[in-house]
Amino acid sequence: MPTMKKLTPVLYVEEIEPVLSFWIDRLGFRTTVEVPEGERLGFVILQNGAVELMYQTRESVKKDIPPLADHPAGGTMLYIEVDDLDAVERALKGVPLIVPRRTTFYGAQEMIVREPAGNVVAFAQFAA
Repeated sequence: MPTMKKLTPVLYVEEIEPVLSFWIDRLGFRTTVEVPEGERLGFVILQNGAVELMYQTRESVKKDIPPLADHPAGGTMLYIEVDDLDAVERALKGVPLIVPRRTTFYGAQEMIVREPAGNVVAFAQFAA
């Protein structure tokens, strides 16, 4: 069985900027990644210690992964970092893919599926 290394929720929002002071000013998170989308942020990673969360605008999702943009339960995606994406792919053989295995601009090998209850789960492996 594949070993899961880390779970990061990805929260889909209309705008990222309104949530930043909540996490940064009140709870001490820091921004580790910012991806602009025009004059606003399209994606951000926030971290405090071992806790990490990501925000992505629906507009950015529409451009990156169109099938997720309008899903009625599409407010959250589980983003799981794994040590062996090949093992995950074998374990999930036959599960319909939302996004087949791909290489992202941030250097991850990813595949995205919907689990039986309809929730979106992305599995990612980063180069060592």
